[in-house]
Amino acid sequence: MKTVIEPFRIKMVEPIRFTNRFEREQALQAAGLNLFRLRAEDVMIDLLTDSGTGAMSAEAWAALMRGDESYAGARSWYRFEATVQQIFGFPQVIPTHQGRAAERLFTSVLIQPGMSVPNNTHFDTTRANIEAAGGRAIDLPCSEASDLTMESPFKGDMNVAALERLIAEVRAENIPVILLTVTNNSGGGQPVSMANIRAVSKLAHFHGIPLYIDACRFAENAYFIQQRESGYDAMSVREIVQEMFSYADGCLMSAKKDAFANIGGFLCTRNESLAEELRRLLILTEGFPTYGGLAGRDLEAIAVGLHEVLDEDYLRYRICSTKYVADQLHELGIPTVRPAGGHAVYIDARRFLPHIEPLQYPGQALAVELYLEAGIRGVEVGTVMFGRDAHTGMEHPAK
Repeated sequence: MKTVIEPFRIKMVEPIRFTNRFEREQALQAAGLNLFRLRAEDVMIDLLTDSGTGAMSAEAWAALMRGDESYAGARSWYRFEATVQQIFGFPQVIPTHQGRAAERLFTSVLIQPGMSVPNNTHFDTTRANIEAAGGRAIDLPCSEASDLTMESPFKGDMNVAALERLIAEVRAENIPVILLTVTNNSGGGQPVSMANIRAVSKLAHFHGIPLYIDACRFAENAYFIQQRESGYDAMSVREIVQEMFSYADGCLMSAKKDAFANIGGFLCTRNESLAEELRRLLILTEGFPTYGGLAGRDLEAIAVGLHEVLDEDYLRYRICSTKYVADQLHELGIPTVRPAGGHAVYIDARRFLPHIEPLQYPGQALAVELYLEAGIRGVEVGTVMFGRDAHTGMEHPAK
């Protein structure tokens, strides 16, 4: 395999505090075995999330100094708006302080109690916001997603046949929106193919249902399409991104992932009347429509990051890094979701720890043990995160 090195130069370092096993045991007890409650200073390698935790580039730091903190109509807002419009192609852009705020606005306006919202796989905050509005969050992953060992190139796809059955069952008027998460985060960071985006869009629009994309890792998904899908190898990632979103009616995004920002998000739509309704709620909960709870300097940093993440040398390095770790674990006999996804390596704790019953939380046990032994903080994506039914309160093993 050809060597892939970091396409960047590191100019600053931050010291890490080393802990011993006894200190980590004490920290775990104080946190009640909840890794989210650990003090960051007690973690040596923090893999809890990539959300807002990455280093910004020299250009992004320079952009911070240009931040216009005017309450309304700041220069930074117009740079941010133009960047989002140029990359994603949606005319209406609504800034928020992070992705879950965009979800909250969106679900508050669109969802009525009893409505159903299908997705390839909902992220946890998306699911929570849908359920808080009284809706049902329904996951419709493709059949390949259930086989964690299958080397299928687009295991993040939505099951289009299942979507069609759902529409027939609950009727289109009870589905206010169809969501598609790229990449499929909770499904192992797996990409969604352009063919699947196109098929979901065709079905949605045939039934008069809007399609929105959860765009948190849009650039990674576009890179996978370039590398794996027939007919896209000669297209740039930027061109692929523009085609992806041309099939959608809008998007929601946490800019803390693929935009390299430490805070921020946005919501886009083609629907002007919906945008006005969202902006009215935005003023009550987030801020004026030209800053949405963000400082001008944050708007500037996001605008820079959205362009930088489309750099194909960077995307190659990031995807290769994840694949390298997954492949090394695989060679050691540690079961992981195959093939490697974009932003993380997912260990199959149920297969790795078969002696632990699903409702005894093998994923959480593995994450706790990883911290105890090595000071590495990971995160469970399974029964602890998704195992409780929001309507009945009953707990069940995550699929």
